[in-house]
Amino acid sequence: QVQLVESGGGLVQAGGSLRLSCASSEDIFTVTAMGWFRQAPGYGREFVAAVSWTGGSTSYGESVKGRFTISKDNAKNAIYLQMNSLKLEDTAVYYCAATPTYDGSKTYSRTTDYHSWGQGTQVTVSS
Repeated sequence: QVQLVESGGGLVQAGGSLRLSCASSEDIFTVTAMGWFRQAPGYGREFVAAVSWTGGSTSYGESVKGRFTISKDNAKNAIYLQMNSLKLEDTAVYYCAATPTYDGSKTYSRTTDYHSWGQGTQVTVSS
């Protein structure tokens, strides 16, 4: 499994922005599709965004489209989630996930697609 470490979470006011990072030390990062999920108390894990291993394809959950942007830097073995116009309902623990793939254009939106998970980082949006 790939070791993943998230960072960048915190407390922000509604309407503000945060940038999450997810880093891996594994050399296989370049052939790994990545994703962000989130989980609020009492709810299941929700798909937020995904990026193909090339970084050329992205997909987003409906609730974050137009506000969040995922990106991948293979040189740094890292992905990022830029979150703008944050809402109260964005409050959750955000998880980074990875899965090996040789399809450079494919993104994955199901939790069962992913083999490795980070520990999560808390994002709290206040009014």
